[in-house]
Amino acid sequence: MKYIVIDPVLADLGFVKIYWYGVMYLLAFLSAYFLAKYRAKLSTLWNIKHVDDLIFYGALGAVLGGRLGYLIFYNFSIFISNPLTFFNFQNGGMSFHGGFIGVLIAMLVFNRKYEFSFFQTTDFIAPLVPLGLGFGRLGNYINGELWGRVTESSWGVLAPDQSGLWEQRFPTQLYEALLEGLLLFIILWIFSKKNPPLFATSALFLIFYGFFRFIIEFIRAPDSHIGYLAFDWLTMGQLLSFPMILIGLYFLNKSYNLKGQT
Repeated sequence: MKYIVIDPVLADLGFVKIYWYGVMYLLAFLSAYFLAKYRAKLSTLWNIKHVDDLIFYGALGAVLGGRLGYLIFYNFSIFISNPLTFFNFQNGGMSFHGGFIGVLIAMLVFNRKYEFSFFQTTDFIAPLVPLGLGFGRLGNYINGELWGRVTESSWGVLAPDQSGLWEQRFPTQLYEALLEGLLLFIILWIFSKKNPPLFATSALFLIFYGFFRFIIEFIRAPDSHIGYLAFDWLTMGQLLSFPMILIGLYFLNKSYNLKGQT
């Protein structure tokens, strides 16, 4: 199958351009908002006012943290030489791990306003995140970025690399949309409805996102200006994801140990 090159600009209105990437982010926040409203209706702790502010703070943290994280983790030299590249959103360039840190900081601000505990908030938002991640990966596919390694497998797509060379490559953006997006959403949504102990849902998010990202990195082409960090296979994505798995396992074990003591 050959990749069909898609214009990253969905519509040019003259005074403003609407980018597919921006539309994917809008869909991500809308999906989180409607899912949060649904969860709030089933909760005695959360209400619509909480949801409105939660999505606002979360969106700021995700966008600002995602962009800053991408520049720090993957393009630090360019960022230092020209900090204004931070505002070049239209060409993509967002880091999940940076966005994740940004959301955590935003949640600290939110919690101070409403006096929620940290894990009350992260347990509530964890099932809201994966569909947004899936939309983001679809945006990567439309932009023709973050392709997988060259392959002769029938699972590959004829697509251009970062230099414009067309080769058969794994469409890892779609794999991530499926695993980190749809499948992770199903896992967390079902799990969160079983009344799990505090911070268990957050822990499960860390474990499965970290695991899915770690294994997909084996077939995803590393950024050309970074390459492999070690062993001819370790990528920046794996380096950032492995601690998530360990932290998630720690908190999952702790949550059920505490539950057993009550």
